[in-house]
Amino acid sequence: MRAMQVTAYDEPLTLQNLKMPVPAAGEVLVRVDTCGMNFGDTLMIKGTYQEKPSLPFTLGMELAGTVKEVGDGVTSLQVGQRIAAYAGTGGLSEYAAIPADVCVAIPDDMNSVDAAAFLIAYGTSHVALDYKARLQPGERLLVLGASGGVGLTAVELGKLMGAEVIACARGADKLEICKGFGADHVIDSEVDDIREIVKGLGGADVVYDPVGGDQFKAAMRACNPEARLLPLGFASGEVPQIPANILLVKNLSVLGLYWGAYAKLNPKVLTDSFKVLIDWYVAGKLKPHVSNVLPLAQANAALDLLRTRKATGKVVIEVSK
Repeated sequence: MRAMQVTAYDEPLTLQNLKMPVPAAGEVLVRVDTCGMNFGDTLMIKGTYQEKPSLPFTLGMELAGTVKEVGDGVTSLQVGQRIAAYAGTGGLSEYAAIPADVCVAIPDDMNSVDAAAFLIAYGTSHVALDYKARLQPGERLLVLGASGGVGLTAVELGKLMGAEVIACARGADKLEICKGFGADHVIDSEVDDIREIVKGLGGADVVYDPVGGDQFKAAMRACNPEARLLPLGFASGEVPQIPANILLVKNLSVLGLYWGAYAKLNPKVLTDSFKVLIDWYVAGKLKPHVSNVLPLAQANAALDLLRTRKATGKVVIEVSK
């Protein structure tokens, strides 16, 4: 089978021919149709992600496909069932053996591209806004990096949950996409003063931040008393140092979120979230935005789209092509 592997850190992926995996007890063998690409993949290649697999390894955190074989002890899934999974690695491969308990059955009317674009982006935003921040209708939500893979889902979900949404992204084209997904107000992070605009709108009650750096600092100073800040990543390359005096004076809460950790920490958080999200998808309330779909051999080009921030929403690889 073909697979795109990391064979050395900070080097392009290489296309390899590997033996078909055999599912162990508790695992299923999945024929992979599609793989969703994430900013975390660009960090994993450099060896700077929260998790560091041993070399060589097959990249690809999330996938969608069909169960071809079940290992001993697996009763929750059947051969022929369509699933999506947060596997951590292995998505850029024609077949993957993955734990059954990270698989989510997907409805018949969810196509494979949507399925591969769904779990991490929507899951991260829903757990962040609902489980962590307890976002309430009528609150003002500021989304930084709002046109990216997770950011755009935060705009969409925030609006669906009844918030007034401020979307911050770079450039007019990306801001138009944010408006299309429900943003009430938009800020161009290249030219606008985030702090002054947000304060002028009444301040932020919740800040969703996958960017870090100066944008986090500006957003924090635009927060209302008792606001909640969600640092989800640091795409800017700068991890902000948070001054405790500002937290104290405004009674702010900073709620860190590493979404993937809940697969072991408290899986019910993820399964409960997925049920809500899939119900919303079936009801037509959610529609993943996928800006680029590429074949397996162009996985390096897909990663470049993420590194250079040329993509909006998700980038998906069609593994069978």
